[in-house]
Amino acid sequence: MNPKPRPSALSEREGVNSSDPVSASAVRRALSNRQDPSADQLVNGILNQDITSLSRAITLIESRNTAHADKANAVINSCLPHSKSSIRIGITGVPGVGKSTFIEAFGKHLTGLGHKVAVLAVDPSSTVSHGSILGDKTRMEELVKDPNAFIRPSASGETLGGVARKTRETITLCEAFGFDIILIETVGVGQSETAVHSMVDFFLLLKITGAGDELQGIKRGIMEMADAIVINKNDGDNIKKARLAKAEFSRALHLFPPKKSGWTPQVTSCSSVTGQGIPEIWDIVSEFISQMKANEKFSENRADQNQYWMKEAIDERLKNDFYNNPEMTMLIEEKRTAVKNNLISPFVAATELLNHYRK
Repeated sequence: MNPKPRPSALSEREGVNSSDPVSASAVRRALSNRQDPSADQLVNGILNQDITSLSRAITLIESRNTAHADKANAVINSCLPHSKSSIRIGITGVPGVGKSTFIEAFGKHLTGLGHKVAVLAVDPSSTVSHGSILGDKTRMEELVKDPNAFIRPSASGETLGGVARKTRETITLCEAFGFDIILIETVGVGQSETAVHSMVDFFLLLKITGAGDELQGIKRGIMEMADAIVINKNDGDNIKKARLAKAEFSRALHLFPPKKSGWTPQVTSCSSVTGQGIPEIWDIVSEFISQMKANEKFSENRADQNQYWMKEAIDERLKNDFYNNPEMTMLIEEKRTAVKNNLISPFVAATELLNHYRK
C-alpha cells in the first residue's frame, strides 16, 4: 500500500476573494467629506453644538493663510449675535504657580454646577525653534474628558497681539456654541496679561508662597489689574505660609488706588489638589459679576474692550499690509542694508519707507 502523499508547501491555496470595485459615487462622497466646509456649514455646526465644527472654525481663524481671512470673518460675524451671555475669566500667574492644575479643579467645579466651560490656553512658543509645548490637554486629564468642557491650546507665536486677537475671536465662537464660562490662561510672563485683561470680565492672579520676588518689576501692574488674588497650593506644609501670604497681599492691596468699577479686590487661598477653597473663588466671581451688572460697569467694560480690539485689528492689518506689499519688499531690504551699514539712521529710514508707502 502506497503511503498518502504529503501536501507540498508550494501547493496553491484559494486566496481571499477580492471585494467589488469601489464605485465612483463612493469616491466622490469620500472626497466631498474631506473638503473644507463652507462658512454657513461651520456656523450651523457651531450653533448646533457640533464640536468638530467649532474646532475647524477656530483653526480657520488661527490660519496665517490670507485666503482664509474672508471666510473666517464671515463665520465670526454670523456667530456674533449669539455670543453675549458668557462670563469671561482671565487666569494668570508665574510659571510653576499651578495654573493648569487650578483650571482643572476650577473647571470641574463649574461643570459640576451645570455650567459649560471653555478653556483657551495660550502656550509659550520658542522664538528660536518656533515650537510650542501645547501640553495643557495632557495636564488637565480629567477636565479634557468632561463632556461639558472644551480645551483649546494655542501657540503664542512671535506676535502677542495677533494671538490675542485670535483668542478674542475664538471667544465669540465658543459663546455662540453655548459655553457660558470662558477661562483664558495666559503665558504668565508679563506682557500677555495686559492683552488678556482687555478681553475678560474678571481677572484672577494666582500666587504661591516661597517663590521669591522675581517679578518685582511688574508685580504692581499685574496686581492693579487683578480683581482677585488667589494663593494656590494651600495644603500640606504650605498651609501656614499661605495664611501669612494672604494677609500680606490683603495689606498690599490697600495701598493701591480704588478701582473705577467700585470693586474691592479680594484675596483668598485654595488647594487645587484637595479642592479646598475652590467653591469660594466662584462665589467671589459671582459677587463681582452681580455688582458690575448692577452698576452697569459690566456692559460698559465690554463696549470699551470692543473699541480697543477694533483699534488693535486696524494696527495689525496696517502692519501686515505694509510688510506684505510687493512694492515695499525690495525697498525695505535696501533700507535694512543701509541701516546695518550705518549709512542712514533707522528713524530716517522708517520715515522714508512710510512716506513711500503712503504714495
